[in-house]
Amino acid sequence: EDENTVAKQTIPAPAQFIEQMIMPFALENTSKYYDSTHKLAEDIANGYKKVIADLYDAGCRNLQLDDCSWGMLVEIRCNVTIMDLLEGTDKKGLKDIQELLVEINNLAIEDKPNDMTITTHVCRGNFHSTYASAGAYDSVAEALFEKENVDAYYLEFDDERSGGFEPLKAVSGDKKVVLGLITSKKPELEDKQTVIDRIHDAAKYISLDRLCLSPQCGFASCEIGNKLTEEEQWAKLALVKEIAEEVWG
Repeated sequence: EDENTVAKQTIPAPAQFIEQMIMPFALENTSKYYDSTHKLAEDIANGYKKVIADLYDAGCRNLQLDDCSWGMLVEIRCNVTIMDLLEGTDKKGLKDIQELLVEINNLAIEDKPNDMTITTHVCRGNFHSTYASAGAYDSVAEALFEKENVDAYYLEFDDERSGGFEPLKAVSGDKKVVLGLITSKKPELEDKQTVIDRIHDAAKYISLDRLCLSPQCGFASCEIGNKLTEEEQWAKLALVKEIAEEVWG
């Protein structure tokens, strides 16, 4: 690190963790040990608190929580599965599931040091240039954008799967939004002016000084990576830098 560079650690979000434990294929085994999802959430959150403290002690000051659970919640094809998540224990609707996911994420980070930045990335899947979910943020904006106590959201907006920018008006406080307008799934470079226009479209709902720009997701969410060469990946990052300097100076 130097005065211009801060290393970032990325880990799965607590919500992602609990989601996997209450899915229908895992719930029977989870229920052997927990009769309450809130007790499960507390235990998971306490484990994350320990990890966050250890990362901080090792020098980490920027932590990103990768969270596919919200992408699943906005995916219409997944809603039937989601409604069955707690079958046999607590019966919950989609709003209750959203509250559970916010609760566990907030519990996990409530004791974070003041000088540690914690952000969340709403991932929609990125395996070898494919995706797992689609759907606008409207249905989760109230829970996710108003109530989750992170410093910023990394949001995918690289194609029509993510819907429009209007849900961003729900982002509370002084939290920032990193617009994922540059796709990491394909090598073709985006038109610079089109991206700039989209940034200003987003600024109709949240002030420009609270917006940032990035690729929509990583270039290698798995060992096989996405269908881009290293040179094509660097070209994407160069485009992000060029646009950011033009928009924000």
